[in-house]
Amino acid sequence: MSDTAKTVILTGASRGIGHATVMRFSQEGWRIITCSRDDVPPECQRDPNWAIHIPADLEEPASLEHFVAKANELIGDGPVAALVNNAAVSPKTPFKERLGILNGELSGWREVFELNLFAPLALGRAFAGPLAKGKGAIVNITSIAGHAIHPFAGSAYSTSKAALSALTREMAVEFAGVGVRVNAVAPGEIETAMIGEEYEALLPRIPMHRMGRPDEVAAAVFRLCTEDFGYVTGTEIFVTGGQHLY
Repeated sequence: MSDTAKTVILTGASRGIGHATVMRFSQEGWRIITCSRDDVPPECQRDPNWAIHIPADLEEPASLEHFVAKANELIGDGPVAALVNNAAVSPKTPFKERLGILNGELSGWREVFELNLFAPLALGRAFAGPLAKGKGAIVNITSIAGHAIHPFAGSAYSTSKAALSALTREMAVEFAGVGVRVNAVAPGEIETAMIGEEYEALLPRIPMHRMGRPDEVAAAVFRLCTEDFGYVTGTEIFVTGGQHLY
């Protein structure tokens, strides 16, 4: 990795879409700084581009502040080319149902919003200076569930993702003043560990008649962070196989 490699900061990196996105940026030669609740998978610990992984629970303000401090130590006075806000949670109640309006504790909603909405806001603020220096880009990972009722997402998760879509638009306007673009990627049904057999029933509602792959989401995220999309901000790209059209 050269000294001129671009730097990306990515949350929720240890599995699924986040891990695939790390792999895409690594293939492109970017320097990668990540965090998640879990450690880096063993097979990835030898990746020279994956500069550092900082275990952090972004639901907890103190843990988020620790991640920001450690990342800024690495960045120093240098620029950041991209921030990808991928970390999210969709909790279940003790009855194994997704957290909704009529079940679970209200405190659970606050925990969902702390990670799914307030963490992207806080990290955008925290890295605004390095992002401005790098004329960089922010990509927020939203969801198809933030735009239509989803049978398996739960109201807390869906509402938090709808709020993140709105935050993306507001961030795009404010960050444009410092030369930073802000967009979102909204995945549909993606083949990750979160997908169970019940999701098969959704296939008829996907025009492409298949689920997506994590690397297909990662490709959209990566391109939004490049000069190919240098005049695009405030946009949400649906990686859904057309499912969002129904």
